[in-house]
Amino acid sequence: MTKKRILPPDRLAECEAAHALFLARKNELKLSQKKIADEAGMTPAAVNLYFKGLNPLNAKFAAVLARLLEVPVEQFSPRLADEIRSLRSLPAGDQEHKKGAAEKVMAMLKQHAGKKLDEDAQQKIAAAVAESLVEDRPSNVVSADFSGLKVKKDEIFIPQYDIRASMGHGQVPPDYTEVMRNVIVKESVLHEKGVTYTSQSALAMIFGWGQSMEGTINDKDPLIVDRGVNEFVGDGIYVLTWHGHLYIKRLQFFDEDHFWLISDNEKHKDQQARIDDVTIHAKVLLIWNAKKA
Repeated sequence: MTKKRILPPDRLAECEAAHALFLARKNELKLSQKKIADEAGMTPAAVNLYFKGLNPLNAKFAAVLARLLEVPVEQFSPRLADEIRSLRSLPAGDQEHKKGAAEKVMAMLKQHAGKKLDEDAQQKIAAAVAESLVEDRPSNVVSADFSGLKVKKDEIFIPQYDIRASMGHGQVPPDYTEVMRNVIVKESVLHEKGVTYTSQSALAMIFGWGQSMEGTINDKDPLIVDRGVNEFVGDGIYVLTWHGHLYIKRLQFFDEDHFWLISDNEKHKDQQARIDDVTIHAKVLLIWNAKKA
């Protein structure tokens, strides 16, 4: 049986407050967890994890939820409200993000045309901007111009994830090679292979390095990972940091205080790690084993 770490009291209180607001307003607003999930670009199960207090709320989800509930973010998370407000002072992102933010702001302003904007209205506008700009904060995704790529309706664009995950002794080699820059896949292919993810925008490409996972993940094998998974959600392969070093390891729950960091290559020893010492960055969803014909 697997366990998730209990959230700190303040984070748990945010989840409980958000859930209480949802229950109080869902009938009036004709809201469902599925509708929230669709608006946030995630699955209903992921929304449920927030409401149950299993995953902490983040700025993007808070902005979407506040807009749908027609309440200021402060009502369930003053912390995230402050984070969203700070986005106003961030440098502008690429043109598409700026355009999306501007369109949302204009829509909100038109809605309030001829009226004095009270604090609630200002917060809703800030939340709308946050939905577009939250991804412009510093991240591990390589910036690039994707305007020339044509992605069809039934396809998913997956960018390169700039996280040099080493699968050996924790060191990131200077000659780490990005085998592919980006990839476009048919959504149906992922579904056929049983791949589920928190949201399309959370998908990214990384590449293995070293021999500790050899047999499962070989040197320079391309991997699709889900950056939306930042907590242990069951046995699987994760991109993680342990004692300041990056790894790709199979993770299993050992006891309430420890994980097993498992190397699929029998020549490498498995290691026991304190849960508090492990930071999860992503979960590996799909592995492409490249072999010479």
